[in-house]
Amino acid sequence: MDKIYLKKGREDSLLRFHPWVFSGAVAQIVGNPAEGDLVGVFSSSGEFLAEGHFQIGSIAVRILSFSADASKPSFFEDRIRSAYKLREAAGLAGSASTTCYRLVHGEGDFLPGLIIDWYDGVAVLQAHSVGMFRAKKKITEALKVVYGDALKAVYDKSSGTAPFKAGLELIDGYLYKAEGFSSDEAVVLEGGNKFIVNWCEGQKTGFFLDQRENRAAVGRLAAGRNVLNLFCYTGGFSIYALAAGALHVDSVDSSSRAMDLVDRNVELNGFAPDRHTSICADAIDFLKASPEGKYDLLIVDPPAFAKHRGALSNALRAYRRLNAAAIAKAAPGSFIFTFSCSQVVDKEAFALAVFSAAAETGRKVRILDRLCQPSDHAVNIYHPEGEYLKGLLLYVE
Repeated sequence: MDKIYLKKGREDSLLRFHPWVFSGAVAQIVGNPAEGDLVGVFSSSGEFLAEGHFQIGSIAVRILSFSADASKPSFFEDRIRSAYKLREAAGLAGSASTTCYRLVHGEGDFLPGLIIDWYDGVAVLQAHSVGMFRAKKKITEALKVVYGDALKAVYDKSSGTAPFKAGLELIDGYLYKAEGFSSDEAVVLEGGNKFIVNWCEGQKTGFFLDQRENRAAVGRLAAGRNVLNLFCYTGGFSIYALAAGALHVDSVDSSSRAMDLVDRNVELNGFAPDRHTSICADAIDFLKASPEGKYDLLIVDPPAFAKHRGALSNALRAYRRLNAAAIAKAAPGSFIFTFSCSQVVDKEAFALAVFSAAAETGRKVRILDRLCQPSDHAVNIYHPEGEYLKGLLLYVE
């Protein structure tokens, strides 16, 4: 195993179990590691600190283990089994009413660079690092052992997440199929509601699993209300609102393919067509053109406005404008669920953007709750960067 030696005094973050080694902390590389190779990390005095995947970039090593066990044949099986037990303890794995969840959440499950989502027997894998991309076969074998006959397929959807490197075949496809398995989509349950998930053509792994608890919160408030679901994707919030007794739901997204899935999900759950309208349009334009007071429950869940720190200022301005429009259009006595999934926008900055939006409208606005990602998107306490989803539940007079 090749070795990475750190500059003097740069081992402190690893001693606090942070799972990244930045390139600026590296003093010497002994050997000639290829990107994705397992390397040992040592202090300037030669003390062993950790093992992880070597990579070229601002993050030089993603730590897999702070003991010398990352090269063990059972490493991935042990980590995935541990991740499964957490989901089992949280009431997700084995649930009759929820058959989809995130199984592996990168650093949150001590597997940096790896995402695995579970859709009723289908594991959808996304590698965000060369090391995890190269480990796909080992990960697949581990999934077979942990899930046994319950595993129907493993689908690799890393083409949009793995770093582009010469020699990597970034082509999505199945890593495993059980005998007789042939479908590229499935109907899954979440909180007893039915959703069609297409892992081949859908965004991310096919469904936004990180909003499960927030969708349930919408359901608790939606009865008797007129609901606007902006950036709706396949209609998760819309289905929960309809199931809870919303009078009418308008679902808005710019993707016609997503809107087709919304309509299929509405039909699948048996809701009357006149209680729901699918609108293929730019969500911000639609909101600005909407009459004031039409909606008394609004969901504002845009895609990430900032994917890197250089875009932070523009993102905060966009959140302010979007939330100001929503607050201005909301009927008196409205609830607004507003979110940011931009990792570089922290909770305080997002709350300040929404505060500025409310002040711009001059309306009375109260924060009823602060919202976040659910238990299957666990945050490693030593890696606070993993807390990416933040939201506010507002009440507008």
